[in-house]
Amino acid sequence: MYKLSAMGGIGSSLSASRIFLYEVVGLRQNSATEGMNPSIRRSGSVFFAVPYDRMNDMMRRITRMGGKIVSIQPFNAVDSSSGSAVSGAAAQTKQPQKESNSMTQAKAKADIPVNIYRPNAPFVGKCLSNEELVDKGGIGTVRHLIFDISGGDLRYLEGQSIGIIPPGVDKNGKPEKLRLYSIASTRHGDRVDDKTVSLCVRQLEYKHPETGETVYGVCSTYLCNLEVGADVKITGPTGKEMLLPEDEGTKIVMMATGTGIAPFRAYLWRMFKDAEKAANPDYQFKGLAWLIFGIPMTANILYKQELEELQQKYPDNFRLTYAISREQQNPQGGRMYIQDRVAEHAAELWNLFYTDEKSHAYICGLKGMEDGIDAALSAEAAKHGVDWKEFQRSLKKAGRWHVETY
Repeated sequence: MYKLSAMGGIGSSLSASRIFLYEVVGLRQNSATEGMNPSIRRSGSVFFAVPYDRMNDMMRRITRMGGKIVSIQPFNAVDSSSGSAVSGAAAQTKQPQKESNSMTQAKAKADIPVNIYRPNAPFVGKCLSNEELVDKGGIGTVRHLIFDISGGDLRYLEGQSIGIIPPGVDKNGKPEKLRLYSIASTRHGDRVDDKTVSLCVRQLEYKHPETGETVYGVCSTYLCNLEVGADVKITGPTGKEMLLPEDEGTKIVMMATGTGIAPFRAYLWRMFKDAEKAANPDYQFKGLAWLIFGIPMTANILYKQELEELQQKYPDNFRLTYAISREQQNPQGGRMYIQDRVAEHAAELWNLFYTDEKSHAYICGLKGMEDGIDAALSAEAAKHGVDWKEFQRSLKKAGRWHVETY
């Protein structure tokens, strides 16, 4: 264990800085470490308490010393009388300070509605609107649907989902089971009257691997063809993984493919839409929202006009980055996918997640993008001597890494 003073005056800045505890292995004795007291051991973990404003310097120093960072966590257990770092065992006996931006803490006192309506007793709403989102020349069909929920008690938060029960029976003659869809509207609904809920639905269509026959998704086809005025069976809401932190100063990085934009539309409308801001005087977003959106063609950019209007109106708070696979190329000359955009901005994203405890990552859409995102950030983390998987686990534990893929 190292005393804080061994790191060049860290002890004197404890009261003025946010402190993080680094667990490091593999440090070797060399010219950069031989003057440290106590001396470097050849095995085992070493712990450093590092102020927020010196994290980048410390990463470089650890790398020069041949070390590898295996974990980083907020340093809440400090012996103020001696100015020394508390060991892991001792730290467990102290009461940790609560972080105001923690996802768990942020929603601990909030009313999170869950399963107000269940499959055996769904709410029956009505379709108020069913509009195409894909422009002419685009691929497939994606619909924005608005349902009237004024006749019931359905409440929800941004980032939650609802279930839809399509009519009819399945191939076994049993009633169709519900399908979950991410909610695309804020808690107040698109009309900001607390009477609607919206979905963003792509009609599932694929070729049967054996027969070559075109197969259409049961529920998605039902919704995409739903007529205005038709009844619809709704369950839920469900989900706590994708909820937004209540802190207005957070930095939110959203990575989406296709209809994975749904929860992010809800976030952005809550953050920036004038009517929403008027309806939420206790929530006025002042942080950064960055959407990295993967789509096949420009015609498939869902909610394009509104997204770009928000970007123009709030250039300091909203950043919009497209990955258009069939129209843009990555540096290798292949198609530009979302993971290529993440790799392109990896240094900036890494610095954001690593140094800013108010940063959150949200991933929604096709499951296949996760590996590419991890690979891009893992390569960047390695440059700083950090194991990405270990660091990612610390982000998840802190409630800062949120994933909803399918």
